[in-house]
Amino acid sequence: MWTRIKKFFSSSETIFWARLQAAIGVVATVVTYVDPQVLSPIIPGEWFPWFLVINGVLTEFLRRRRAEDL
Repeated sequence: MWTRIKKFFSSSETIFWARLQAAIGVVATVVTYVDPQVLSPIIPGEWFPWFLVINGVLTEFLRRRRAEDL
């Protein structure tokens, strides 16, 4: 099972991270069309800048982890 999962992501953490971000983006898009009174925000507004910084740092870390020439 683990071999199939790794093969799906081409043994790349960066590809996994990109596909995870795409899936989260789809969920976030769907959530924006739901009545805000019914569903509380997933990420509070004051956390969003921190989320973007952490996301960027993690993406760069995963990219450099696989690149031998950097």
